[in-house]
Amino acid sequence: MMQLLTNAVRSVRAVVYLLFCAATVIPFALLTLPLWLTPPVFRFQVTRWWPRLATIAAQYILGIRWQVIGQENLPAHQGVIVLPKHQSTWETYFIAGFMQPYPVFVYKKELHFVPFFGWGIKSLNWIAIDRKKRAAAFEQVKQGGRRIVDEGRNLIMFPEGTRTQMGKKTNYKAGGTRLACELGVTVVPMAHNAGALWARGAWLKTPGLITVSYGKPISALGREPNELLAEVEAWIEAEVKRLSPNFYRA
Repeated sequence: MMQLLTNAVRSVRAVVYLLFCAATVIPFALLTLPLWLTPPVFRFQVTRWWPRLATIAAQYILGIRWQVIGQENLPAHQGVIVLPKHQSTWETYFIAGFMQPYPVFVYKKELHFVPFFGWGIKSLNWIAIDRKKRAAAFEQVKQGGRRIVDEGRNLIMFPEGTRTQMGKKTNYKAGGTRLACELGVTVVPMAHNAGALWARGAWLKTPGLITVSYGKPISALGREPNELLAEVEAWIEAEVKRLSPNFYRA
């Protein structure tokens, strides 16, 4: 009986949160239309308020709080390639809404066709790639990545490529570390346990505390992509297990 009541409350919260997001994303998307005439950085400073609101609303409606550790590992005045764990929608909201300096995502261009949300993303001049054309996509990311890092912004690349269920393991891909090695820039691994509360594809969310953890910056100079990837992967997976050990018990 208690579990049924708990699930009923969580379902109501999920509905309220969904309605909040739907009601707020449309005005923000429409707001981006006249902002196409302004510089991308200004457009982002305006439109990033929506993922920020979505993260804050998750705290008050769903009961999902957060804390950040290792913030000092994210350079304040130097662009880096951030390689985050990918478990949930929550971390994309958090990164877009709160990460400093200005983050730039590498994402699949199919998102442009999502009404309202996709329009807002397209207006930001992030790096949209066609994953079916891998060679051309990497060259596109390489050209854009050089400019982004030189401008002191952070390039966001998810090494897993897709969201992974908490407690599961997927193959990490070397696109981010290959780019870092070719450009000779620094990478910062990012771990979190958002999947413990907001699982991939889950309707019901669990109230609780998400911990976002930034690892120490790693220079890619003189490194091989696969070697660097192995170091990043080892740190992320160990840190996620430390944050939520109950998901990894045998």
